[in-house]
Amino acid sequence: MEAQAKENVDGTSGTQQPDTGPTLAPTTTNPEIELAMMAYLDDHPAAIRRLQEHQLQHAQTVGRPGVPTINIQMLPFGGGKPYPPALLNADDYVVGFDGHHDPIHAQNWSRGKKVGITAILVLDSLAATLASSIFSPGSVDVETYFEVGPEVTTLAISVFILGYAFGPLAFGPLSELFGRRLPTLVGSCGFGIFNVAVAVSKDYQTLVICRFFAGVFGSCPLALVAAVLADMFNNQSRGIAVAIISATILCGPLVGPMIGGFIAKSYLGWRWTAYVPAFMAFTSCVLAIIFQDESHAPRISMYKGSELRRQTRNWGIHAKQEEVELSVKELMTKNLSRPLQLLLEEPVILVITVCTSFIYGITYLSLSAFATIFGQTHHFSRGVAGLPCLGMIVGVFLELFAVICTNRNYVRQLRANNDVPIPEWRMPLAMLGSVCFATDIYWAAN
Repeated sequence: MEAQAKENVDGTSGTQQPDTGPTLAPTTTNPEIELAMMAYLDDHPAAIRRLQEHQLQHAQTVGRPGVPTINIQMLPFGGGKPYPPALLNADDYVVGFDGHHDPIHAQNWSRGKKVGITAILVLDSLAATLASSIFSPGSVDVETYFEVGPEVTTLAISVFILGYAFGPLAFGPLSELFGRRLPTLVGSCGFGIFNVAVAVSKDYQTLVICRFFAGVFGSCPLALVAAVLADMFNNQSRGIAVAIISATILCGPLVGPMIGGFIAKSYLGWRWTAYVPAFMAFTSCVLAIIFQDESHAPRISMYKGSELRRQTRNWGIHAKQEEVELSVKELMTKNLSRPLQLLLEEPVILVITVCTSFIYGITYLSLSAFATIFGQTHHFSRGVAGLPCLGMIVGVFLELFAVICTNRNYVRQLRANNDVPIPEWRMPLAMLGSVCFATDIYWAAN
C-alpha cells in the first residue's frame, strides 16, 4: 500500500500535500531471486566481500543513504501535475554487476589493460616523487638568482613535502564521490601547471607558494594509486602491483638529485628542474585521458544505471551510490578525524607509521647529506654527487625482487585460507627489511 502524507504547510488546517511515498523502501524482494542471490553469495565469498567493502566506503567516507523527509515547504512538481506514485520496491530498480565475472568490473579487465593503467600510474607517481628532490641540486643557483640565504632556500623543498600532507585529505573523499579517474586527471594537470609556475616564477614568494600547491596536487597519485590497484587486482596479484608502485615512489626521490644535478649545471639551468616533472605529469594526464577508464565499482554502477535509463526510458533505475546523501560537514569531519583516530586507537598502525616516517626522514636526510659529503668533502660535481643514490635504488629493486619471489608462497596460503588474506603473512619480509635498513645505516655512518 502507498502511504499518503499530509502536512499543514501554511499554518491553516486542511492543506493537503501530494503523496510522498513511504519513507523507507521495503527490503524484501522476489523470494526466488532472493534465494538465488543467497546461493550465489555462498558459493562466491569474494563477491560478498566486494559488497561489504563498497558499503563500508560509503558509510565511512561519503555519507549515509538518504531518507526522504517532509520539508516545511515542498517544491511543486510543475505544470499543474500531481506527484507521481512512489516506487513500490526501490531495491528492484538498483543496478549491480552481473555476477562475479562481469566484464565491466575492473577486476575482470584484460591483463593488458590493467598493465597499461598501472604504467600510467607509475609515470604519474614518479613525476610527483621526483619533484620532491630534483629541485635541491639547483638550490645554490636559486640562492644567487633571488638573493636569499640557504636556510630560506630549503623552505622551497620543505613546503613541497608539506603539501603531501594536505592533498590526501581532499583527494581521498573526492575519489569516493567522483571515482578515481577525475581526481587523477585533476591532480596530474594541477601538478603540471604549478610546476610550470615554479619554472617561470619571477620572485621567491611565488616560487614557494607554487611549490606548496605542486605538492598538494602531486599527492593525488600517492593517495589514490593503492585504491586504483585494489579496484583492478584481486588478493593474489595485488601485492606485486603495490610493490611495483611502492618501488616507483621510493625511487623518485633517489633519482631526483642525479637528474637535477646534471640539469642544474648544464645550460638549461635550475628552472628545468621544475619543467621536467611538469612535462611528465602532462604526459601521464594525456595518457590517462585516452587509456584510463573508471575503476571505482560504485561509479561504474552509476554509469551503467545512466545508460540503462536512456535505453529503457525507465527513470527509476539507479545505482546504490546515487542514494548516498552528501553531507559536507560529515565528509570533512570523518576524513579529518579518522587518520588521527586510527593512529591513536590502532597500535599496529601507530608502529608502522612511526617506522615509515623514520625511514622517510632518514632517506631525505641522506639525500641532503650526500650533496655535502660528496660535493664539498670529496669535491664531486653536482651531477656526480647524486650518483651514490644508485646504491639505495639497487636496494629498492632487491626488495621488489624479494616481494615477487615470495608472492607464490603468499598465494598458496591465500588459497588454503579460502581467499581470506591475513596481514601478518607479509610481516617476515618487512622484518627482514627493517633489520637490513638499520644495519646499512650503521655501516654507512662508519
